[in-house]
Amino acid sequence: MAGPDRPRLILGSGSPRRAELLAQLGITADDVRPPDIDEDPLKNELPRLYCARLAREKALAVTAGPDEIVLSADTTVAMGRRILGKPRDAGEAAEFLTRLSGRRHRVITAIAVRRGDRLWQRDVVSAVKMKPLGNEELNAYLASEDWRGKAGGYGIQGMAGAFIPWISGSYTAVVGLPLAETANLLCAAGYPLYKPAA
Repeated sequence: MAGPDRPRLILGSGSPRRAELLAQLGITADDVRPPDIDEDPLKNELPRLYCARLAREKALAVTAGPDEIVLSADTTVAMGRRILGKPRDAGEAAEFLTRLSGRRHRVITAIAVRRGDRLWQRDVVSAVKMKPLGNEELNAYLASEDWRGKAGGYGIQGMAGAFIPWISGSYTAVVGLPLAETANLLCAAGYPLYKPAA
């Protein structure tokens, strides 16, 4: 929490998963201000560049005072050059999961931290394998509605964790906020992560 030596931290994301991950670092944001930006990819935009651009645009779109620190992030699922965003409906979620079934893909999470006119950025790319999905498990997952609001149509921290036998990279990045990199950027921006609150 903010104090005389601790700037206010604004989480520029409405994701409950990101708030839970921040809590693992012992951090509760002083305010949550989800930005409203256009998340459509640009023509021929590559997944990693797209993800980094969205994290940056989210951080810049949040209204904050000169000494408040804004933390924003974006998570994207990519198969080759194809971006699998948040499915619009169950049909698109089924299409994404069928495409991912039995194959490896990349999960990219980009984070952006802003304080005043300074911006720090990192992105983390993890390789993820999804097991082949049968109709029964696919339909049960779609019926659970757990795919809503999740890049690629699944969340590793929920029911779909049973679909993921292997990852290479950062588990917390796949969930939506890479903790090691987030901690480093917050420290760079002057957030005293490892000092007791005054």
